[in-house]
Amino acid sequence: MKKWTIFMLLIVTLLFGSVIGFNMFKQKKIAEYLANRPEPEFPVTVTTVDTIDWVPVIEAIGFVEPNQGVTLTSETSGVIDKIAFTSGSQVETGQLLLQLDSDVEKANLRSAEARLPAAQAKYKRYKGLFSKGSVSKEAFDEAEANFYSLSADIESLKASISRREINAPFSGVVGIRNVFLGQYLQPSDRIVRLEDISVMKLRFTVPQTDFSRISIGQDVDIFVDAYPNRPFKGSISAIEPAVSVQSGLIQVQADIPNNDGKLRSGMFARANIILPKIENQVTLPQTAITFTLYGDNVYVLEDVDGEKRVKQTVVKVGERAEDIAHILQGIKEGDTVVTSGQVRLSNGAKVRVVESDATTPPAETPML
Repeated sequence: MKKWTIFMLLIVTLLFGSVIGFNMFKQKKIAEYLANRPEPEFPVTVTTVDTIDWVPVIEAIGFVEPNQGVTLTSETSGVIDKIAFTSGSQVETGQLLLQLDSDVEKANLRSAEARLPAAQAKYKRYKGLFSKGSVSKEAFDEAEANFYSLSADIESLKASISRREINAPFSGVVGIRNVFLGQYLQPSDRIVRLEDISVMKLRFTVPQTDFSRISIGQDVDIFVDAYPNRPFKGSISAIEPAVSVQSGLIQVQADIPNNDGKLRSGMFARANIILPKIENQVTLPQTAITFTLYGDNVYVLEDVDGEKRVKQTVVKVGERAEDIAHILQGIKEGDTVVTSGQVRLSNGAKVRVVESDATTPPAETPML
């Protein structure tokens, strides 16, 4: 029994020893392979840093408003007798748009105007007789009061008829009418929207820290979703005199010529307030910059002992315009910077420069 136990222990020892020996042999061979393996060379695309004239902007958002805009209603109620405009047409100042039935008022006006000459003649006659002492003061006062009262009634009837006619308060474009011929119109009923769209306005806000950088007449580029690639040129026309104490923002208004009628009120718009041009500024494609919570950095290509290696460099990024970023510090003109392939890179990694158009935006966005 004792010999059998010793034999089993010997077998177990040999088994464990062979496993341990094999693992040690494998680790040795792996270490030899790694030591003799050539250093990996990562493919990257690069660009040479150049300087350009940079035009900084202050970005803002807002909604487009008309130069003038009003929803027309009536001051009085009545039956619509005439509609003198068509939906979407251009109208001029003072043009008749809608008329309510005013037959009763016009009849009363004709009656009052018919009595006016007799009242006026009586007033003039009594005035002459009173100066001669032929009539009493009471009779003269009564004739005078009748004449002026009738004149006032005529003016009141004319105003009442005029109020039953809706005229355009300014030139502009009318929208879609909301009333119909023969309809009984209430004072609160909406007739049509009238807007002067020859010049549009954009109201937006900027932080008070940028107040010193804006001024009346300053150029503004406006972009709307309907025409994403077309900037509409405008200029600052008004700046609110007070800063909001709750938000620290100041309201600004820009005027935008709209001769072609492309802009309409209510459009969401993005505004770029154009600041003075800065010469000889460093810019990079945004694909070259690695944005992290700990800072922004790029990989600069260097020649080390005849090998191409990269050096990780922290940069300070300013404004961005589309796919270009303005670099304030960290790199200089003439540096060669990696634009793609940074995912596998580390500081000092060996790289191989390749040509690729993967980061070049297509001329036309493919359809899904």
